[in-house]
Amino acid sequence: MDCEVSNGSILKDAHITDLLVFGFLQSCSSNSFQTELQALGCDLSVQDHLWEDYEDELQTDGSRASRFHVQTIEADSESEEDLIQTLARQLAQIGDSMERSIPPRLVNHLVMQFMNRNLLEEDRRGHLATAVEQLMQTCPADLEQEKAMLVLTMLLAKKVADHTPSLLRDVFRTTVNFINQNLLTYVRNLARNMD
Repeated sequence: MDCEVSNGSILKDAHITDLLVFGFLQSCSSNSFQTELQALGCDLSVQDHLWEDYEDELQTDGSRASRFHVQTIEADSESEEDLIQTLARQLAQIGDSMERSIPPRLVNHLVMQFMNRNLLEEDRRGHLATAVEQLMQTCPADLEQEKAMLVLTMLLAKKVADHTPSLLRDVFRTTVNFINQNLLTYVRNLARNMD
């Protein structure tokens, strides 16, 4: 399957957040939603080199996962996307160390909210915000508050998708919207400081 993308020389804010959340989910130490993540990556026009680790990976059903081929036009976008991917990996490492502090009941509650098709996107963001707020109480004191909020938001998305892989797209969209609404300036600054 081939996906084509034509990026401008500067990534748009929404695309930065898409790549950051996608890279975070891809970089987490364990996840059960690889198939869904690969399909999402193709939809997002994620670059080919971001899938290098997944080329010909043996799947649990015995089949092999093929790497998606994405054609990128602008070299500047490529290097920016590399920076975002590096940032995502760093944040995922922090997330791996914080993951055990997330109570299963909180994840179960979020899963139920995301499964409720009657809820509006705004309501889902509200439930995500409430969960992040609860978890902020358990964050290490030495971790910058905005960084903790960003990591916890993406970590909750990972936990929901781990619990119910079919919810990946919904939780991804809500997470990106939440970050764009609450942490976009912080994400921009993190990306800028990666240069």
